[in-house]
Amino acid sequence: MEKADSCRRAAYDAVADVEPPALHDYIEASLAEASMVPGVLTIESAAATAADGHSVLDADAPPSEHGAEYSDELDDTSGVATQAAGVQLIYEGLRLTRVLAHDEPWIENGTADDSAERGDLEILAADILVARGFYLLARTDAAGKAVRTVQAFGRDQSRRTMGDSGETDPATIDANLERDILELAVLTGAAAVGETPAPRLLATVDEIADRVEAPFPPAATYLADLEPTRSEQSLEEHPTDRATSATDP
Repeated sequence: MEKADSCRRAAYDAVADVEPPALHDYIEASLAEASMVPGVLTIESAAATAADGHSVLDADAPPSEHGAEYSDELDDTSGVATQAAGVQLIYEGLRLTRVLAHDEPWIENGTADDSAERGDLEILAADILVARGFYLLARTDAAGKAVRTVQAFGRDQSRRTMGDSGETDPATIDANLERDILELAVLTGAAAVGETPAPRLLATVDEIADRVEAPFPPAATYLADLEPTRSEQSLEEHPTDRATSATDP
């Protein structure tokens, strides 16, 4: 899946300078195994929102520094792949934090062992992933939604840990992260082309959210029906108020 590969390469670029080597290798290995649903949805959202209906990746365009090939209207300078990587990195960092919150590797008496050392590495990696994701989205119109996504995640996990979830299934609380990341991906992609998400795209994302899994499966499984084509795009299609509501906390 070309878009997944493009997003993964951009994510690698964003963490290329992480040190020490053991930390860098762990982060890169995590990204190598990660589902690229957030990144691919960001790229597809940009393509589906673009006024001319072009796909973001166009075989006739010159190759970018990330190895992907972009259309003239949405070339690498548009930052679509980079912003997709930002969404992906935020998700990976929060997903890893969720794993650590549910199954803490640190032992109660504080004695260091392999498990505790691994936990130290993982929590540092999670922090770096989220921070680099924020950096990539900092100057975009999706920055506010990125902040709210992290804040909502913190509240949800606090409720879950403290047993303050009421009758809500803990698995449902966990899945809020995936739902919020889907919204962040759509908003980021649309903002990358200077627009807000169109009704058809929002409806498709609603369908994806209804069958959301935590964590995401491979992108090809989730997003197979999202590929935009010229015949499916309409220059008369305008965004609705729903696009605005998606940015609310």
